[in-house]
Amino acid sequence: MKICRVVGSITATAKDPSLTGFKLMTVMEIGAPAADVFVAVDTVGAGVDATVLVVCGSAARLATATRRAPVDAVVVAILDAPWPAL
Repeated sequence: MKICRVVGSITATAKDPSLTGFKLMTVMEIGAPAADVFVAVDTVGAGVDATVLVVCGSAARLATATRRAPVDAVVVAILDAPWPAL
C-alpha cells in the first residue's frame, strides 16, 4: 500500500467496459519525486488534494469493486487527517 495525494483526474472516452463508472485519478506517492505520477481507479470518491491509500499490482485486482477489471492501482481509502510525517 502507498500513501498518496490525488493531483488530478483523467477522462477516457474509450475504455474497457469493466472500467465504466469509475473515476481515473492521477496520484503521487507522498515523498516521491513530482515526476512519479500514476493513474489509479477511484473506488471511494476521492477528490483532488485528498490524501489516499492506494493498492498496486495484484492487490488492486482483489478490491471488491475492481475484481474483474484490468487495473494496476486502486484508491481504496481516503485518509481523514495527515500526520506530521507528511
